[in-house]
Amino acid sequence: MRIFHKKDGGIVQLIDKKKMQEWPVELPLIFIEYIRSKQLDTYEDAKVKKEVSAYLDEVLKDVAIPRLISVLEGDDQEEIILALTRIKEISNKNIEMAKPIQKYLPNLLKKKNKQIAKLAQDISNNFAKVERKKKLAQKRKIMQQKEQQFLAGKLSGEEYAKFRKEYLTLKG
Repeated sequence: MRIFHKKDGGIVQLIDKKKMQEWPVELPLIFIEYIRSKQLDTYEDAKVKKEVSAYLDEVLKDVAIPRLISVLEGDDQEEIILALTRIKEISNKNIEMAKPIQKYLPNLLKKKNKQIAKLAQDISNNFAKVERKKKLAQKRKIMQQKEQQFLAGKLSGEEYAKFRKEYLTLKG
């Protein structure tokens, strides 16, 4: 158990890295993301927040990523499929939690095992969807600004039509 002491006398306990070695390969990633997104802000002590964040970085570097890499670059097809299946489920719920796997997807897409390639493709598609949503949100924001300019008379009808066409092309 890793213990962090708060100024008010309270403590924050997190599981030790050695224990995490026994977990399924994707679980340390879920743990890290959960603590960062849900718990870290509840710790009022800035020193504890900083220490916990540093510990989570350490867990990511020492446990989560090496284990994930060893499985994904390994030869055990069943273990790869199991890990990718879980990562696909994670990526469906929260793509940010699956980010560490992104750079290994091109190699997994080239695997001869069709199930591995399909799972890797599904995860890649999830990343593409999120990226497309981000681009669309940027374009939507720009389009709203252009619409305001057009309504205020600062933009001609032709220019507005050009921006609108560009926006609709991306949206469609």
